[in-house]
Amino acid sequence: MALSVVKDSIDLGIITKDPEKMLVFYRDTLGLELVGELPMPGGGTMYRLNCGTSVIKIVVQGREPRAVAPPGGLAGATGYRYWTITVDNIEEAVKTCEDAGYKISVPITEFRPGVTISMIEDPDGNWVELVQMAG
Repeated sequence: MALSVVKDSIDLGIITKDPEKMLVFYRDTLGLELVGELPMPGGGTMYRLNCGTSVIKIVVQGREPRAVAPPGGLAGATGYRYWTITVDNIEEAVKTCEDAGYKISVPITEFRPGVTISMIEDPDGNWVELVQMAG
């Protein structure tokens, strides 16, 4: 049986040791709206931020994670290495991130005609791709 999807987007969970730095990036720098804070089993906390119809979940666990994801973005390892937000103000968004001191791993680049991208590292080294479509 195939999935019967009922939501037009996915939600993303990001595990962190330092939720405050992650909130400064996602909430204060990127401008995602913090819509809730929930206790997690085992003493952790989930911070929920709206990103269009998706929810970005910043999670700090009640215990230390067993491992840390390898750095290096696309070439660093297999598995989930980046995620994408489609925007209509890529130049302004990248400049805001750069001015705030975040690493721009891929500068603003025309990926193909009419499609411009950039990739930014969050405080934990996760890559966030911004995409802007022409027109």
